[in-house]
Amino acid sequence: MDFIEKLSAAQQRNHSWLCVGLDPVRANLPESMQAAREPLLEFCRAIVDATRDLACAYKPNLAFFLAEGAPGVAALERLTQAIPDDIPIVLDAKFGDIGSTAEHYARAAFEAFRADAVTVQPYIGGDCVRPFLQHAGRGIFLLARTSNPGAGDFQDLRVDGEPLYKRVVARARAWHAEGPGVCGLVVGATYPAELEAIRALAPDQPFLIPGVGAQGGDLAAALCWGPTAQGLGPLINVSRNVLYASGGADFAEAARREAERLRAQMTA
Repeated sequence: MDFIEKLSAAQQRNHSWLCVGLDPVRANLPESMQAAREPLLEFCRAIVDATRDLACAYKPNLAFFLAEGAPGVAALERLTQAIPDDIPIVLDAKFGDIGSTAEHYARAAFEAFRADAVTVQPYIGGDCVRPFLQHAGRGIFLLARTSNPGAGDFQDLRVDGEPLYKRVVARARAWHAEGPGVCGLVVGATYPAELEAIRALAPDQPFLIPGVGAQGGDLAAALCWGPTAQGLGPLINVSRNVLYASGGADFAEAARREAERLRAQMTA
């Protein structure tokens, strides 16, 4: 089953567009996890077990695991093995390099960490993107209009009268058509007007939408403009609100309640 098939099946089976971000900070883990033998792994695995019927995807962030050194990398590898095979994994690393380096990043993501898709930044151009798209059945989410406050520093720069992010979207459409992998887009819910504009420019490409939750993004806009023309839903990512719904021993149950609340809010 390729990435799009797996995502579509998970969305239909779980009636969900919720993507749970796995960004564990060791210092923020509940006390019950602090003394665990493998705290990041055990914490994230508990979150996955509690939400596996509520999420359409999981998005582990590479940086939070790298911060713990070799044990963190081992925890990420084992975590991706623990995520159910029928739920997509999006490895969030915002890769951006060329040639054999990009090829090895792709191999690490798709083989060692079992990712179905990754995040990639477009600044270097096609030399960065194509090594990932050469993996048929896998996907990338190219940074188009990110959710952070400083996104406009470069993304809004005018190029022949239009913002740079629209040029990125146009090139992403070409890469998507070129394949063989899927080229989706990262579009933040914190910029609803741009979200609408990008969907008009890219009707067929899947969206990964961060910014809902702690960043205060527009969920209604994500629901309205997130789906593709074919009806594939977006991956609406929420991390902190789910992971840290409780700081106590009931953290997994609290994560499930928050995931249920978010799913109900989306499907309402």
